[in-house]
Amino acid sequence: MPPRRFPFVAAATAAALLLVVTLLLAGATAADEAAARGRRSLASSFLDPHNAARRAVGLRPLRWDEGLAAYARRYAAARSRDCALVHSHGPYGENLFRGSGGAGWTPAGVVSAWVRERALYDPRANACRGAPGACRHYTQIVWRSTTAVGCALVTCGGGRATFGVCSYNPPGNYVGMRPY
Repeated sequence: MPPRRFPFVAAATAAALLLVVTLLLAGATAADEAAARGRRSLASSFLDPHNAARRAVGLRPLRWDEGLAAYARRYAAARSRDCALVHSHGPYGENLFRGSGGAGWTPAGVVSAWVRERALYDPRANACRGAPGACRHYTQIVWRSTTAVGCALVTCGGGRATFGVCSYNPPGNYVGMRPY
């Protein structure tokens, strides 16, 4: 006698499998959307203070570039152990930051530290007041031909400090040239 077939069992199994796959895809989509929201939030946390500084001197806003951000993330990860303020010597302009106190630094706080250097920039002389290069983070932010930025922030030195890096394209801070 041939085995009995129960079509409703096969249909129920297929429906259950479809439900499991749908739930897994929905979970992946939700996780992907959350990650994208986090990247947008991080991007605007860095981008908004950059663009406020540029607006103050009549320059066009920068746009966030995910390729530059990926470059910055890789470099920040490489510095996460030692927190060394050593430039990557890559193809982009670059601002570096190291703040003590662990992970308490925000992207806006990092950019604000650089923008405060505006007080050291003498536009008439096109030079930094005080120590040479004391305003070069600021001048990179307001470099007229720069159109894009991407940044990263990591805890470094075993949790004792924060390391930040922003990469700029095209780069700026060319000797003898004015930023804006």
